[in-house]
Amino acid sequence: MASDNPHRGWTSRTAWEGRFNAPLRSFLRTETGGARVVLVAAVAALVWANLHVSSYESVWGTSLSVRLGDWSLSHDLRTWINSGLMTFFFLVAGLELRREFDIGELRERRRLALPMLAGFGGMLLPIAVYLAFNVGQTTAAGWGVVMATDTALALGALAVFGPRFSDRLRGFLLTVAVVDDVVAIAVLAIAYPHHPSLSALLVAVLIFGVVLLVRALGVRFGPVYALLGAAAWVAVSESGVDPVVVGLVMGLLTYAYAPGRDDLQRASDQFRLFREQPTPQLARMARAGLTSALSPNERLQTIYHPWASYVVVPLFALANAGIVIDGDLLSRAVVSPVTLGVVVAYVVGKPAGIVGASWLVAQLSGNRFRPPVGWVAVVGVGTISGIGFTVALLIATHALSGPALDEAKLGILVATLGASLVTWLVFRSVGRLSPARRARALLGVAEGIVDLMLPVDPERDHMRGSLDAPVTVVEYGDFECPYCGQAEPVVRELLADFANVRYVWRHLPLTDVHPQAQIAAEAAEAAGEQGAFWEMHDLLLAHQDALHPDDVLGYAEQLGLDVDQFREHMVERMGVDRVAEDVESADLSGVTGTPTFFINGRRHYGAYDITALSAAVKAAFASARLRPEYHPREPGPPDGGPAS
Repeated sequence: MASDNPHRGWTSRTAWEGRFNAPLRSFLRTETGGARVVLVAAVAALVWANLHVSSYESVWGTSLSVRLGDWSLSHDLRTWINSGLMTFFFLVAGLELRREFDIGELRERRRLALPMLAGFGGMLLPIAVYLAFNVGQTTAAGWGVVMATDTALALGALAVFGPRFSDRLRGFLLTVAVVDDVVAIAVLAIAYPHHPSLSALLVAVLIFGVVLLVRALGVRFGPVYALLGAAAWVAVSESGVDPVVVGLVMGLLTYAYAPGRDDLQRASDQFRLFREQPTPQLARMARAGLTSALSPNERLQTIYHPWASYVVVPLFALANAGIVIDGDLLSRAVVSPVTLGVVVAYVVGKPAGIVGASWLVAQLSGNRFRPPVGWVAVVGVGTISGIGFTVALLIATHALSGPALDEAKLGILVATLGASLVTWLVFRSVGRLSPARRARALLGVAEGIVDLMLPVDPERDHMRGSLDAPVTVVEYGDFECPYCGQAEPVVRELLADFANVRYVWRHLPLTDVHPQAQIAAEAAEAAGEQGAFWEMHDLLLAHQDALHPDDVLGYAEQLGLDVDQFREHMVERMGVDRVAEDVESADLSGVTGTPTFFINGRRHYGAYDITALSAAVKAAFASARLRPEYHPREPGPPDGGPAS
């Protein structure tokens, strides 16, 4: 249900809802909220360990066993969390990377090259720094500790210290961080196995082969994959490799796609059957239809992402961050190659590796591959990537032991604070630049993905505002859709606040759920033939419960139109082809629900209240200022520049 207040944030759609419900913004909200819980858990672990270290260790050292006949699997509680529950964390990481690859920023494959190589640079240089401090010592085995970035904490810190308007910046960080995590888990599996068993590993490979076969056969029954995943986890655990790799692989194997019209139509039909005859059987069919319309990736993220962010990772922090910080540890850490190597690798090596690799790729490719953000933003991504908390602790528990492990944990904590401070300084400094220079520093000059397949044509499209405005807002709407009616005052407020925005309406009548929507769309076109499209548009949205033929004829008379000409246009259905063109353009752009907004060709994911749309428009203005052909003739955003 939509909010009763039309100025609150809506995400509602009609039965033709075509947007997946966990876009990047939703993912970021979960990550940043979970980051706060992780920080609280880490502080609690430190306090607990320093007040009563014996109870801390005894709790996490408690042995738990699973027995099936003569077979048993036994670990202490900390290991069950690190290798068991953390599997779900890496499942979510794999799901998100697969989503980005299928329908996100990385669906254009050329966009994968630079962040992937930047991620590698952000791993190789820190490893070199760490080894430089530990060369010739047994602690050199801890080189894997400095590879990865804690996605949750990094995104949370970026939300606090970084600019508010750049989803592109957050997407770049997410890609680099997930690349780090994928490689780090591969290193964890290969470089740090315990008592490796080739036979168990072969069994795990065979199970993954069965998973691929089942997927190829089109099986979508979740318990089958859950059973195979559990079997693979046990096999990998028995092989001596950390079984968290199972979660990552299962996530990467899970397709993501936006719901198709056929699936949505089927779900709508099943719900209508239930509405007419509310029986338990039809209820199950309707529920199954709604569920099957979403991709498996989307369904799994909805289930596991909040648990991973708010339960699994905080438990991991509580079980692993507790170290006794006393004079002895501090005196060792000051000269410890482990602590110094970790801190310098993360605070200096990470940003230098990411920025250096990004610059090198851009130069060698002649700027064909360049960051999707400005160079100052690349520096900010590099500095915030120095937060390696979760995966760094995980690898440290495998690579080091005894005093060296405590020294590494202290280094990880110090690096987390240091990376956060440096990131704050970077974005604090860029905030002092002029709006135009700040926009270039943060957004760069890379072209964004264009989702609107049919460009706006002033000779064809119905448009409000300046014809040559630098920012264009396109809405696909349905005159009978209640959510379009709620969005209308928001659009009016947006046009009042931004003088240099043009607004385009395109028809998407959802006739299976709104029987009068097609009539209303053709009525607007009939009025447009007499130069009154927008007047009719406003009346139709103001009277969504009265859209029958007699009603629209009354609106034509109310507007002073030639009623006979209007009636002839409607009877002959002269506007049907024009409406069909808009519907076809919606299909090409993947639009299946109303209202759907595009801002400068980029699909707007998120709420369509005034706050969300204004933020998106400000970001579009900031990007437009970077184009050489941009010469503003009218005032831009009220604040004169992008938020920072």
